[in-house]
Amino acid sequence: APRSSVLTVACEQTEVLLFDPISSKHIKTLSEAHEDCVNNIRFLDNRLFATCSDDTTIALWDLRKLNTKVCTLHGHTSWVKNIEYDTNTRLLVTSGFDGNVIIWDTNRCTEDGCPHKKFFHTRFLMRMRLTPDCSKMLISTSSGYLLILHDLDLNKSLEVGSYPILRARRTTSSSDITSSGSSGPRAVGSPCHQNNSGPPSEKTLSRPSQREGGSPRNSLEVLTPEVPGERDRGNCITSLQLHPKGWATLLRCSSNTDDQEWTCVYEFQEGAPVRPVSPRCSLRLTHCIEEANVGRGYIKELCFSPDGRMISSPHGFGIRLLGFDAHCSELVDCLPREASPLREIRSLYSHNDVVLTTKFSPTHCQIASGCLSGRVSLYQPKF
Repeated sequence: APRSSVLTVACEQTEVLLFDPISSKHIKTLSEAHEDCVNNIRFLDNRLFATCSDDTTIALWDLRKLNTKVCTLHGHTSWVKNIEYDTNTRLLVTSGFDGNVIIWDTNRCTEDGCPHKKFFHTRFLMRMRLTPDCSKMLISTSSGYLLILHDLDLNKSLEVGSYPILRARRTTSSSDITSSGSSGPRAVGSPCHQNNSGPPSEKTLSRPSQREGGSPRNSLEVLTPEVPGERDRGNCITSLQLHPKGWATLLRCSSNTDDQEWTCVYEFQEGAPVRPVSPRCSLRLTHCIEEANVGRGYIKELCFSPDGRMISSPHGFGIRLLGFDAHCSELVDCLPREASPLREIRSLYSHNDVVLTTKFSPTHCQIASGCLSGRVSLYQPKF
């Protein structure tokens, strides 16, 4: 929870566990929170939280009355994997393996649910995130694409072809990221078109925004992030997180053959394209590290610390604390000209199975991790 009053745990079966993170005491088990695996939990404020499940539903809960759900939300047609929340508009945003991003109006919530609408659809959707200021939406796919919706307007639903498309391209670690000579991404399996056509033609490119350095509302950028060691092979973006100050995105990528895993940090590059027909690239690879190839087929969720100086990453039967340099400096203070290795600050191992998720406390020097066998560990690292 935002004030660290409770730690909630999503379980593979139908349960949600609640703990006091300070005393480590078990508070309550919601034994039938859903009818299938619980995938993600998101707090809307200090008492309301949402859960999503493979049963295709989202449930809203109130910490003051956990015996019953506030309501159940129906709208997805496949497993629901991700929940985001716009605190400005009080809109709940969910995504699932049906490829849909759905908006729920919690301002008009009743026992029967909330008004909702499909906002966006793409094939191979894995994860969806909003930047801290909710100005961008990032979507990762199992086909190795990263989609960015710029200057986000959640009140407008997007159909294929109804949004401006910024020319797609591959991210690089070079300082010259706006060169007009780069080609577009792979045409096969393109996530934002119903056919297998290549990148959009120049006629469909967006016009420069009237606001200097900006993009048209809900303009779509399609990227294939460069992953070290994967230049000639495809990869799957399995986990997607954002820097708490909105400076960068954090990706966990695995090779299509599932024999390599990488954690990569990409800095946001703001500003409009050099000219209307030039490729735009909003991300630059700054740091990366190879991960232990353990627990193939399972998604490992990593995270930034609340100040953005450290990364907690599942690594085999434990977690690694990673920094941008040995002193845990701010990202903006140690941006390299070319991609550099993340520095391992500390390794913590206490599990007897593959660690799948990890999370920093928002208020205390504390980290939680959960493994495949169901064990939850709490750490107070000392440096």
